[in-house]
Amino acid sequence: MQQDDIDPQVFDLYDEYCHTDMPRREFLSKAAALTLIGGGSALVMAQALLPRYAEAQVVSFTDKRIKATYVDYASPGGTSGKMQGYLVKPEGPGPFPAVIVIHENRGLKPYIEDVARRAAVDGFLALAPDGLYPVGGYPGNDDDGKALQRSLDRGQLMTDLLNSAEYVKAHPLSTGKLGAVGFCFGGGAVNYLAVQMGEGLNAGVPFYGAAVKSEDVSKIKAALLVQYAEDDARVNAMRPAFEAALKANGVQHEMQTYPDTRHGFHNYSTPRYNEAAAKLAWSRTIAFFKEHLG
Repeated sequence: MQQDDIDPQVFDLYDEYCHTDMPRREFLSKAAALTLIGGGSALVMAQALLPRYAEAQVVSFTDKRIKATYVDYASPGGTSGKMQGYLVKPEGPGPFPAVIVIHENRGLKPYIEDVARRAAVDGFLALAPDGLYPVGGYPGNDDDGKALQRSLDRGQLMTDLLNSAEYVKAHPLSTGKLGAVGFCFGGGAVNYLAVQMGEGLNAGVPFYGAAVKSEDVSKIKAALLVQYAEDDARVNAMRPAFEAALKANGVQHEMQTYPDTRHGFHNYSTPRYNEAAAKLAWSRTIAFFKEHLG
């Protein structure tokens, strides 16, 4: 089922399901109760929106251009003091500029691992941390992952991500230059890292992520490429104040909005995916990192 086949009411319900503690059963039940003006089954549309990760692989983990492995590292002040991430090294001896790839609000699912592999293919040492690792790791499905992530202490989770960024930045294969890219929750985490790391972060690319408080923007020293979906009322409502604060504080930035897109348009595994916009946004991301990380 394509994006144009899905009623906006179902998209709105799915967005609520993704960003609240609504369980899958309730999501599907509410969808089944919808009456659509144009006809059709809202339940079928809702089921089509659920992710299919087998279809979300652009770069195989066996690709000869990269080497992927899971790594453990210390995370003082985090959820458990320990973290794990998916580290993907490009072919060649290095060193390479480093990029941290931050997941949505469900832990390190297959789509994000694939994004890390894509970054490595383009020459970056990529680390995708699993914020759920201290409580057992991504559980293999999004519903349990969402519940697990909501159960974590937010401050400790963000500390785990900050420690992950510091880990890959200081990795022996890293040049010491660091970029960050994230999606949804991960987009907001990129903005958080930009505030917390100051000059320690060179470039950030948040995809449809929550903005930081305007009074914290003065701490940002990284260049930012802020990616927005056109139809994303919750995130886009934060844009005017964020943009004004970035300008007022002289933060190097650009903002891109992609027509005919919804929140999550980069994620290949659901009909929210917009192929043209996703490819353009990713090509801009890579070009931005090459410009600012070398």
